[in-house]
Amino acid sequence: MIAMPDHPESPNPSTPGSEPASAPGSSPGSGPAPKPAPGSASGFALGFAYGEGARVSESFGQITVDVDPDGWLGLLGSARAEGYEFFDWLTAVDEPPDAFAVVAHLFAPVSRAHLLLRTRVPRADPRLPSAVGVFRGADWHERETFEMFGVVFEGHPNLVPLLLPEGFEGFPLRKDFVLAARVAKAWPGAKEPGESGHGSPSRRKTLPPGVPADWGRERDD
Repeated sequence: MIAMPDHPESPNPSTPGSEPASAPGSSPGSGPAPKPAPGSASGFALGFAYGEGARVSESFGQITVDVDPDGWLGLLGSARAEGYEFFDWLTAVDEPPDAFAVVAHLFAPVSRAHLLLRTRVPRADPRLPSAVGVFRGADWHERETFEMFGVVFEGHPNLVPLLLPEGFEGFPLRKDFVLAARVAKAWPGAKEPGESGHGSPSRRKTLPPGVPADWGRERDD
């Protein structure tokens, strides 16, 4: 029995008509690269106009585009037109001592591609144009970022607190916010030796993470 090959033999390059078509002025077999599909991550990276000054990076297959604050809305609108129509989330990252990063995650339903958009605002006056006019779903995300980090989204239709009680002071997700819950209010149960008045001998109480060593001493004195 004659063994048949697993795959059909490729055409003989010497056979007339077997050469692939090439663009005029190019060497044989060096035609133009295929154009990436619209909305795909690779298509966005290769053929999408991010805007002047945009910086593109990729990590673990995730494309991230960084822009200056004045290019934020233009980048969001262009991304949506490119197929990233699903607004997933928006938040901020405290980057002391001088800035906050504002990050938005978008998703392209057709190509199932993900995209991170990022900008930085100065800590002294953190302001950024609101994205609600591009993605209505950014409304609550911007309100939460405003009350947790203090980033002001200019043009937001209703920039009021979303989660915190009325009269709350400070921005809880800033790294300089004092986490004083256990100092201001007694913690239920015995969390440290000696706190319950029985059991192991008392020792110096440890402060919760984020509480300065001298915080509350004036009140105790």
